[in-house]
Amino acid sequence: MASNTALVVSAHSADFVWRAGGAIALHASRGWEVTVVCLSYGERGESAKLWRQPGMTLERVKAAREEEAKAAARVLGVHDIQFWDLGDYPINLTNEAFFRLVDVYRAIHPKFMLTHSEKDIYNHDHPTVSAWAQNARITAQAHGHNPHQKVLGAPPVFLFEPHQPEQCDWKPDVLLDISPVWDKKRAAIECMAGQEHLWEYYTRVALQRGAQAARNSDKSIKYGEGYVSIFPHVVETLA
Repeated sequence: MASNTALVVSAHSADFVWRAGGAIALHASRGWEVTVVCLSYGERGESAKLWRQPGMTLERVKAAREEEAKAAARVLGVHDIQFWDLGDYPINLTNEAFFRLVDVYRAIHPKFMLTHSEKDIYNHDHPTVSAWAQNARITAQAHGHNPHQKVLGAPPVFLFEPHQPEQCDWKPDVLLDISPVWDKKRAAIECMAGQEHLWEYYTRVALQRGAQAARNSDKSIKYGEGYVSIFPHVVETLA
């Protein structure tokens, strides 16, 4: 097991790119092993461009989405990307999948975990996955669950930005400087050919969060990502 690991639980196969690609690339560039679990391909609700092609089928949509996500993961330096194919609109979060995620927590013991916001009025898959992934973390911490396994500690949980944060009561309390890896995130974004209409939108989001990060620090920051932290930060200095 690597000493520095992280877990990203992504409802759909593109979510980890738009919302956490900078964090993934930044940590991967520093030697971290980042595991990304894509619960759905987003084959129904987030693949409109593909469905407009003549003769399109569900399996072809899934295959295209998987190839896009794999290409983006390579650009970002993802250590392991998994596709669980749990359906879309709605995702079918089964008991079997739940305990599979618990096993992932215990297999890699992430130092932190990223997933969706707790509210998203435009996509109920996202908050459903957020609660589900956090519940799996709690089970992974339970000494009575598969006691032969090493129990998970207390990895911080950070929730990434929904598409329309103002409508989702989402306010970041963590601003991450992703300027050193912005080129990688932009290249990963461009791997998502099925949602080209979002390329410039998420570039603007990165610029906005970068401007906010610079304003709240003494650093020169151009590109950023915002997160909401769930648990208190345990620190040794307030500097």
